[in-house]
Amino acid sequence: MELHPHWFRIINTMNEGLMIVGSDGKIIMVNQAFETLTGFSESEVLGQPCTILHCDVCGRILGKGKSWCTLFENPPDPMKRCRCTILRKDGTGLTAIKNASVLRDEAGRLIGAVETITDLTEMDRLDREVAQLSRQLEDYGYHGIIGRSPVMRKVFDLLQRAAASEAPMIIYGESGTGKDLVARAAHELGRRKDRPFVQLNCAALNESLLESELFGHMKGSFTGAYQHTIGRFEAANGGDLFLDEIGDIPLSVQVKLLRVLESKQ
Repeated sequence: MELHPHWFRIINTMNEGLMIVGSDGKIIMVNQAFETLTGFSESEVLGQPCTILHCDVCGRILGKGKSWCTLFENPPDPMKRCRCTILRKDGTGLTAIKNASVLRDEAGRLIGAVETITDLTEMDRLDREVAQLSRQLEDYGYHGIIGRSPVMRKVFDLLQRAAASEAPMIIYGESGTGKDLVARAAHELGRRKDRPFVQLNCAALNESLLESELFGHMKGSFTGAYQHTIGRFEAANGGDLFLDEIGDIPLSVQVKLLRVLESKQ
């Protein structure tokens, strides 16, 4: 198999290892990334069977009495992808994704296969790191709130007691301190945890829209009201409603809100 020099240069820019084998399974070409990943030089592997890499997946196939490569079974499998471990020259294992595709000549005859090898070492390391950090977050977290300081433990204790109450709850704090997390935690700890949790940022809406969002509106009650829409109070019926930035509510809406809180209707 002959390639134009331009193709060699292109192949050698790949980050994935590349190996081309003939129909007899012997290696006829590798790229520079293959040499880097495996530790084998091109001269050491040319003419050698691809089993020189001791791929664990291929080993299991051979152990079942199948041919040396299922790519070349009849009918041939046009493409295979697997996660495997191959053996480097120094004897260490390399976890990789191996993609293999059959090669055919102009007449459609099977002449070999091309395989790419993608190193998963860094990806596996990141997966382990993410799993470890997730476990740490679970250890340090309380219903999505992270903290183990005495102050946070006091907050968690207060939250536990407040969630058991039926009284409306006021959550104080600067913007960005996680009031929404506290509200959701209170919902998850309370008796209504299986009911809806609805939240609304009151600062994001003007007076007319805010009133409509809170209490709903009937079709035709204002321009653009094309259908009956329930409000957040009705949507949260039986559950919990969290009104964020409640201090920004206009006085006219506060009066109606107070009436709802007092009458619970």
